[in-house]
Amino acid sequence: MVDQLEQATMVVLIGRIDRRGRLEWVLPKGHVEAGETAEQAAVREVSEETGLTSRVVAAVGDIDYWFGANNRRIHKTVHHFLLEATGGSLSTDDVEVSEVAWVPLDELSGRMRYASERRLARRLPELLAEVAAAPHGDGR
Repeated sequence: MVDQLEQATMVVLIGRIDRRGRLEWVLPKGHVEAGETAEQAAVREVSEETGLTSRVVAAVGDIDYWFGANNRRIHKTVHHFLLEATGGSLSTDDVEVSEVAWVPLDELSGRMRYASERRLARRLPELLAEVAAAPHGDGR
C-alpha cells in the first residue's frame, strides 16, 4: 500500500488493451450518469476502474476529442479532477482495465498514451503546490 506522503507525488493510472492488442496507460475516466455532477462521476469512475475511494480536491482541466464508433463521429469532453485517495486498494475488477499502478509524478509523461493527458499531467506539480498553500490545504 502506498502511504499518504508517497501518494502526494504519485498518480494512479489504468492500463487497458487497445484495438491492436497493446497495453496503453491512461487516466481513469468515464461518462457522467443521469443525475450526477462531473465531480461525482470522477469519484465513481475512479472507484470502478481502480478500486480506490477518493475525494475531489481541485479541477485539473478538460479534454475535448473526437472518435469514430459504429460509422459515426462522436465528440467527447472529459473533465479531469485532482482526487485524493481516501481508502480502498488497487484492483483490476473492471472488465476494461488490465492493470492499475501508482506512477511517480515525474514518470507520467513516459507512461501515458495520449498527448492531451500528458499536457494535463504537466500542470499537476503547480496545482499540487497551489492546493498545499491553500488555507484549508485542499484548494477550497
